[in-house]
Amino acid sequence: MNPAPHIVTETDTPAARAAVIPIPAVNVRRRAPRWRTRLNEALQRLIPALLGLLLLGVAWQLAALHSKGFPGPLSTLDSALTLFADPFYNDGPNDRGIGWNVLASLGRVAVGFGLAALVGIPLGFLIGRFVFVARMFNPLIALLRPVSPLAWLPIGLLLFQKAEPASSWTIFICSIWPMVINTAEGVKRVPQDYLNVARVLRLSEWTVMRRILFPAVLPAVLTGVRLSVGIAWLVIVAAEMLTGGLGIGFWIWNEWNNLNVENILIAIVIIGVVGLALEQALMLLARRVNWQDN
Repeated sequence: MNPAPHIVTETDTPAARAAVIPIPAVNVRRRAPRWRTRLNEALQRLIPALLGLLLLGVAWQLAALHSKGFPGPLSTLDSALTLFADPFYNDGPNDRGIGWNVLASLGRVAVGFGLAALVGIPLGFLIGRFVFVARMFNPLIALLRPVSPLAWLPIGLLLFQKAEPASSWTIFICSIWPMVINTAEGVKRVPQDYLNVARVLRLSEWTVMRRILFPAVLPAVLTGVRLSVGIAWLVIVAAEMLTGGLGIGFWIWNEWNNLNVENILIAIVIIGVVGLALEQALMLLARRVNWQDN
């Protein structure tokens, strides 16, 4: 049997076999080192913040140039160096360093805010869980929540007959509402399927609170706590201006009476830094326990 004839095509020619098909070059992007990526992210955050501070400094200096008696940034910085050289000196009950005044204010905030958390968070759970309790307390919350914080201070002075409990009382009554409202809303937003499963399993109310509601509502609770601590730190300064004694609010008022405007500006910065630190700490805690993001 004769072999099949070989058909010669154009690709079998020597010229075709010798031809080289060009392949386009592929640009491979090299991944930037991790340290460079983090440096770029840090610069993107830092540069706008520095520009904002620079803008504030320029506006501050312009205000100092056009206002008689208003200190500029450099003179305030010089006073700050002197003030922080010994922040914890003690020359008597009415003459203490800025550090003691800040600690005294934080102590009052801790007492009032802690009592508000002990009362407000369980009350929020009850309002969100039971319709009867919600109908009983919602009108009271709507009535009392808009009241100015300083309006509660005379009531505290009348009830306790002392300035120290009255300041904590004012913080308590003003910082309780965000915790109550956020906790109640968090309980209402728990998926009904969770509660249906608990009903099928015949779980007790305490078990439902502890094993189902609390883990699901914890992010909302921490949001209310974060809002409340900001209100508490805001209120304490105004309350201490009226009640006197040791504290950052009274220290500001005392410096105003002595016409030390530089120290007042320093106290404003301290109040902002402490409030920012408290809020950031609670935000960090909220992100760590947020099960929805995990």
